[in-house]
Amino acid sequence: MTAAPPDLARFSINQETVKQLSLPALAETCGELGVTQAGLWREPVRRYGVEAAARLMRDAGLTVTSLCRGGFLTATEPGERRRALDDNRAALEEAAALGTGTLVLVSGGLPEGSRDLHGARERVADALAELGDHAAAVGVRMALEPLHPMFASDRCVVSTLGQALDLAERFPSDRVGVVVDTYHLWWDDQVPEQIARAGSGGRIAAFQLADWVTPLPEGALLGRGQLGDGCVDLRHFRTLADAAGYRGAIEVEIFNPGLWARDGTEVLAETAGRYVRHALG
Repeated sequence: MTAAPPDLARFSINQETVKQLSLPALAETCGELGVTQAGLWREPVRRYGVEAAARLMRDAGLTVTSLCRGGFLTATEPGERRRALDDNRAALEEAAALGTGTLVLVSGGLPEGSRDLHGARERVADALAELGDHAAAVGVRMALEPLHPMFASDRCVVSTLGQALDLAERFPSDRVGVVVDTYHLWWDDQVPEQIARAGSGGRIAAFQLADWVTPLPEGALLGRGQLGDGCVDLRHFRTLADAAGYRGAIEVEIFNPGLWARDGTEVLAETAGRYVRHALG
């Protein structure tokens, strides 16, 4: 594989952005476009085989920037909680096998019938404490991702970067970091201060880009916009992360059925171009 063009040196394509591409096709297309980094998802990796996927990425010269996802750690029922912890231990091992030091965690929503946000967040903290030794043993950092508040009830009780840092800072920075995702954080006027806080503590484990388009489609989880199609100042986020000392990959993660319906190679090339234009230019 040829070296990535300078403008793409930090660019990483998240697998879900072009999920119509098989893992081999993703690796081949990255090679054709000079992309050297990719974020992977557990489900397609498991279907392909974790060790086989690791070999494929290595042979293609691709660095795996993150594995998504672990988490869902808010259950109160003991058996459900134990299964969640076991699944996260497995996810940490899968990340290590793939050669990435970052496992993205989505905290989980409120248990059925609960209105106790504080209690749910404390159970996330308890779970991070239980998983910390295993994370350290396999050399993978847990990256806690805050999601937009509209997902607080069913997917993620951690809604702001400040809340994520309040949890992460209870633990060593090499065990727990945070994800800065523009789709989920663009609306928060505390983001500049919180990105600086995350950077000063060495907590930025992943930086992800997607745009916010309106009107939101039904099911906002799949409503992320292609870079430049919405209202997020992507370049501003990138400069904030740079100013905070973050020098890692910039991963584009877009869930969008319109993109998935198109040719994957075309979408990946378009995404790389949009990244250069709207995040760097």
